[in-house]
Amino acid sequence: MSADREVWREALGVVLATSAYGVSFGALAVASGLDVWQTCVLSLLMFTGGSQFAFVGVFAAGGVAALPSAIASAVLLGVRNVAYGMRMSPVVGTTPARRALAAHFTIDESTAVAVSQSDPRLRRVGFWVTGIGIFLGWNLTTLIGALVGDVLGDPKTWGLDAAAAAAFLALLWPRLQQRQAIAVGIAAAVVAAALTPMLMPGLPVLVAAVVAILVGWFDWLGRDIASAAPEPEVIR
Repeated sequence: MSADREVWREALGVVLATSAYGVSFGALAVASGLDVWQTCVLSLLMFTGGSQFAFVGVFAAGGVAALPSAIASAVLLGVRNVAYGMRMSPVVGTTPARRALAAHFTIDESTAVAVSQSDPRLRRVGFWVTGIGIFLGWNLTTLIGALVGDVLGDPKTWGLDAAAAAAFLALLWPRLQQRQAIAVGIAAAVVAAALTPMLMPGLPVLVAAVVAILVGWFDWLGRDIASAAPEPEVIR
């Protein structure tokens, strides 16, 4: 399979998995008290799944009175996109117009697919195909979920709550070939899992990202096994 076909296949796989989860958001948003059109506008303008779920979760618990808290929770989860933007800035293009357009599509999935490519051109393809594809799919499934959420029932029974996580694992697995990558993945996963019961949604992921940066910065376990082995003595 050519490199172009591979990146398209990878991107579209993530698009399908993530878009399917939009049904869950649409159903949850309507159940929380939003109208169908309000739910769709939220997906069109906010377009970052974690922040959207945080917003409707807090709104459902407190109604209009909890609107400031809902906005604060969504903003907190959206902070990670700033880091994504800095990483993707040299990838998406050099013109201000292209970077401004790319800002709306800079999400977890588009960043993950882009950085998994080694060639700069393929990184751009992965970013745009994933970002635009999820934007279209997410908004379509949001509408579907908002309209027929009651008929579908709990989205967890269909496994939609695990679709996005499974897509990320599929992207991560091929990169776990060196001890450094394994150390970063294990450290971040352990920290996120340990903090999830204690912190508000979104914070465990941010703390885990800091841990991953520290592990990578100090290059803990960074040397390959082969490079760590002593060189054979030369017989003179």
